[in-house]
Amino acid sequence: MPHNIDSQKVNDRALGPLASLVGVWEGIKGHDTAPSDDRGTEVNKFRERITFTPIGAVNNHEQVIAGLRYSTVAHRLGEDVPFHEEVGYWLWDGAAKQIMRCFIVPRGITVLAGGVVEPGANDFRLTADLGSPTFGICSNPFLDREFKTVRYELDVKILSPDSWSYEEDTQLLMKGRTEIFHHRDRNLLVRVT
Repeated sequence: MPHNIDSQKVNDRALGPLASLVGVWEGIKGHDTAPSDDRGTEVNKFRERITFTPIGAVNNHEQVIAGLRYSTVAHRLGEDVPFHEEVGYWLWDGAAKQIMRCFIVPRGITVLAGGVVEPGANDFRLTADLGSPTFGICSNPFLDREFKTVRYELDVKILSPDSWSYEEDTQLLMKGRTEIFHHRDRNLLVRVT
């Protein structure tokens, strides 16, 4: 579907609660609880770098959204090879007071999460559910069979102009288990530029 992206820089007001995220951020206090290789539980301490760049206004007929292109790279502490990467967009629909985060992870999963947020909010929650036609989750056949993501929750807190934190809970239904596995990540990020 064609869309029109305004090439002029989006101002802070147009980005709503996302304006304070523009820039480059690093966190060294990451905590990751994930499935281990033997399908048990492992805990990883990690560092990450997140970059947010304004993309201008995106026009979907009557809907106008402002956005940030972003990328994340995370390394376990003491390791040089990334253990997690993702790319995507954070979007703000000011008329609907909605933040959306759409991203893809090179494991073969995409998520479009969203939530209603006031324009000046310093904290917000985004969610996505498997099977939702709007804020949903799509996985490759292997992940759908072995590690089915059934829900995604993200809580963000803007702490100051130079720091923010997040906590996310990716809820998995793993083959051979009846209970949901909560793959949780959290970090505190500080502004680099």
